Amino acid sequence: MISRLKRSVLAMPGSNARALEKGKTLAADVLMIELEDGVAPSAKATAREQAAAAIREGGYGARQFVVRINARGTEWYKPDIAAIAPTGPDAIVLPKVNSRDEILRAAADLVAAGAPHKTRLWAMIETPRAVFDIEKIASAADDRAARLEVLVLGPNDIAKSTRARLTPGRPALAAWLSAGVLAARVHGIEIIDGIYNDFNDLEGLRREAEQGRDFGFDGKMLIHPNQIAPVNEIFAPSAEEIDFARRIIAIFDEPENADKGVVQIDGKMVERLHLDIARRTLQLVEATG
Repeated sequence: MISRLKRSVLAMPGSNARALEKGKTLAADVLMIELEDGVAPSAKATAREQAAAAIREGGYGARQFVVRINARGTEWYKPDIAAIAPTGPDAIVLPKVNSRDEILRAAADLVAAGAPHKTRLWAMIETPRAVFDIEKIASAADDRAARLEVLVLGPNDIAKSTRARLTPGRPALAAWLSAGVLAARVHGIEIIDGIYNDFNDLEGLRREAEQGRDFGFDGKMLIHPNQIAPVNEIFAPSAEEIDFARRIIAIFDEPENADKGVVQIDGKMVERLHLDIARRTLQLVEATG
């Protein structure tokens, strides 16, 4: 059952109080408050304090509220955990994760800092090591204590560290994107595609979001509010998909088809595996509200 959508994950710097307030009016499924790369060292403390205050004060409705803290081993990691974990965000996002063990250690840090049970962990996949070991990292989700719920791919960081070129269609990254989706599905967690840098190029955004959707991603990370609407649309079922899903369910519900593994709709062979897909399509619609 799909409980909460993650089609659009909008990153906002915690140092920008105005952006945090505006987030209450935006249609993003998830607001990711940034304490890491998007915040200058001199503004880290302010960002941390404002993020914690925003979580405590609330007012964000059904939007999920997650916080990307600084990487383990930096001078900001422990203060971030101490300030953010007890406030109970929906998740804490760990940047530059390289191993399964890092997930388990971070989960223990959350518990020690007083994070409520509802606070999950998201892992950013941004390095060659993480890409190479992505299935091992995803396997942390098999341990309930790890709290791992989502993988987030960072194409910009991956391209930088591998010297791959981010050209239209992302052919250099295609295998790695697919490997991430496979790892997430093997271990029953969700996976979010990375950002599209040119927030003025909505056509380019649509093409890349459609590619991510077709690869099997659950949503996309965003950097500007004008990217929310097209991404929400792309990662939601179309009217045609919804109609076909309802027809699949209806035909398999007919008594004469109760024992059939295959039926025909409009001259197409439809198997029971398509019934499962149809049910998930309607779950997405229900979750959209």
